Amino acid sequence: MIILSKLADYGVIVATQLATEPARQLNAATLAERTRLPRATVAKLLKALAHSGVVTASRGAAGGYRLARPAEAISIAEVVAAIDGAIGVTQCTIHGPDCTRTEFCSTKPHWKRINDAVGTALAAMTLAEMTPAAIFANWMKLPPKPGPKDGQGAAP
Repeated sequence: MIILSKLADYGVIVATQLATEPARQLNAATLAERTRLPRATVAKLLKALAHSGVVTASRGAAGGYRLARPAEAISIAEVVAAIDGAIGVTQCTIHGPDCTRTEFCSTKPHWKRINDAVGTALAAMTLAEMTPAAIFANWMKLPPKPGPKDGQGAAP
């Protein structure tokens, strides 16, 4: 099973929460309350996101965090990389030539293709698309399910 770290998952949750209110600065305590994540974890995530340039921080009584760019310009891949580093589904896709099996591994080229596909998928999705408003808007665009009026689903 391919799985992101729990911290990367939480990082996306925190960044998405910031994307829901792009005009406001939110502090770690508020973000922890809204996301129902531990405050220390949120603070750690915000530090990593700020270090990577995903969010900006302001100090002081009215300080807090906000996205450094519009949510439409921040990919999920960028958030994950800020927390976990390079995206890799196997060790060889991250460490490359440092793998002791590189000389004779027949699966390495295939793992690279898979890794590239996962990275491309994460890069194609933005924080804006992860917000509840975007999910609801996409849900509203779905065509209605056929029902008895359409001649389908009627009892015989």
